[in-house]
Amino acid sequence: MSLNFEDRFSINSKRMKKSVIRELLKLTAKPEIISFAGGLPSPESFPIQEVKEVVNEMLDKEGKTALQYCATEGDVILREQLIKHSKKNGMDIKEENLLVTTSSQQGLDLTAKIFIDPGDPIIVELPSYVGGLGAFNNYGAEMIGVPHDEEGESAKLLREELKVLHDSGNKPKFIYIVPDFQNPAGMTMSLKRRHEILDIAHEFDLIILEDSPYRELRFEGEPVPTIYSLDKDGRVIILGTFSKIFAPGFRVGWVIAPPEIITKLIVAKQSTDLCPPTFSQRIIGRFMEKGYLDMNIEKIKIMYHRKRDIMLDAFEKYMPEGVTWTKPEGGLFLFVRVHEHLGIDTDEMFYKAVDKKVAYVIGSAFHCDDSGHDAMRINFSYATEDQIVEGVKRLATVIKEHAK
Repeated sequence: MSLNFEDRFSINSKRMKKSVIRELLKLTAKPEIISFAGGLPSPESFPIQEVKEVVNEMLDKEGKTALQYCATEGDVILREQLIKHSKKNGMDIKEENLLVTTSSQQGLDLTAKIFIDPGDPIIVELPSYVGGLGAFNNYGAEMIGVPHDEEGESAKLLREELKVLHDSGNKPKFIYIVPDFQNPAGMTMSLKRRHEILDIAHEFDLIILEDSPYRELRFEGEPVPTIYSLDKDGRVIILGTFSKIFAPGFRVGWVIAPPEIITKLIVAKQSTDLCPPTFSQRIIGRFMEKGYLDMNIEKIKIMYHRKRDIMLDAFEKYMPEGVTWTKPEGGLFLFVRVHEHLGIDTDEMFYKAVDKKVAYVIGSAFHCDDSGHDAMRINFSYATEDQIVEGVKRLATVIKEHAK
């Protein structure tokens, strides 16, 4: 007789949902399918030779340290390099402002863990990063989506939502924003809007959680300061990762925040993994020390700039009327919408696309209110240049065939 485990699981575990993207990727793993689905970096961007050099040198000189546990806060060499690196983004931080994490996804989970009680409202973008939505859902947050306008999350609609919450006595725990080359929309929040969001956060006394995995990958236009660097009140937490600018296989990210928050995150992290992997951290630290990270970022920007241009050209050439898309200045994604008159539900169309051997991520996965059935996220970093053109052709064919 098998045991019934369902009634033994915790309330938190029953809230957990499988990652929509990870489940969809299982369907797109066949080599004949051109996948625009995952947020995967190009394998050609990985600095294999430089990593070999750093690993061999590091093992020869400090292998016994690199193979040992480290402090929960992170490896000392990597932390030194991250403090230097943060200055390039206008952030003058100290050791007490920094925590190294096992990927920035852990940063999202730990932040949710220390702030969210079941039923707490939080503000997210509409659309917003699915990994953030999943982390917040796991702790029982009530997510309130604020749509974008041409400058980013709408300040007008944000203030209206916060006024309603304030009047009802429900104060959100934080505002979650991906301001640079937003996942999934690909857009970047303007400087004016960043100041407006900060002013609103000050007015309602709120924390801002700034998720910034892509800002280094700008290949067009002028960089916009981080919200963290504009903050004068100490109310911003910013997350970063090496997954998109180095290699996701290392699973290393970081959190920069006021010391009181970092202290609480450290305690939360100790019951999760004790410390980040020392070996991975030391490799990255020495890699940065040699100047290789900056070199790799420049290489990636050239590569992705070309891939984005090829994809935009293909969309212009092959997509039918009634399909629109964003034109990002960096990052990894386009966000595509099919207009209402086409009568397309992109959730349903996904399986038709897989039959045609092309894949995307459904737009509804990025919407906390179950909207977005007219949208899809398209990744341009992973596929080869030839695959991008062929994949767009296939997707355009599916849209034409699926339109009512």
